[in-house]
Amino acid sequence: MTAITYNGVRIEALEADITEQAVDAIVNAANNDLMLGSGVAGAIARKGGPTIQQECDRHGPIQVGEAAITGAGNLPARYVIHAASMRLGGKATAESIRSSVAHSLQLAQTHGVRTIALPAIGMGIAGFPLQEGARVMMETLKAHIDGGTHLELARFCLFGAEAVQAFETALREVFGGG
Repeated sequence: MTAITYNGVRIEALEADITEQAVDAIVNAANNDLMLGSGVAGAIARKGGPTIQQECDRHGPIQVGEAAITGAGNLPARYVIHAASMRLGGKATAESIRSSVAHSLQLAQTHGVRTIALPAIGMGIAGFPLQEGARVMMETLKAHIDGGTHLELARFCLFGAEAVQAFETALREVFGGG
């Protein structure tokens, strides 16, 4: 695990199951229809139970690049923030990742979230390159923190050594230190 503190916010990058994080909110790598299918969304649906999809159905669809917030069902988190970086079956872009993460962080701010866990949004089935996506996510987080935030912890929960390395590199490059 790599961790730094930037302007009072601890930022971590580690290999972990996001559905097991006891934080205020976890972020879901979502499609704009808010259909919890496979990947991170599928794990959230399986472990969180049907109430999350039921709440998504009431919110969606939303625009690509936006986000929606629901309860977390049976998960240890309080909220799930659904970052829509792609259309169902589509691909993510740097702008859709940047925008959906920024919207997610703003929703977190509005709901008083102090601890948040994020996956590699848009870099799984949405096909965006890991290194570039990790940098986009870190830059978006930095801009959010620089604008003032209630966040105390931002934890990037990743799958596999390649993802962890990409996010550790981006963390050091964007925030410095290590």
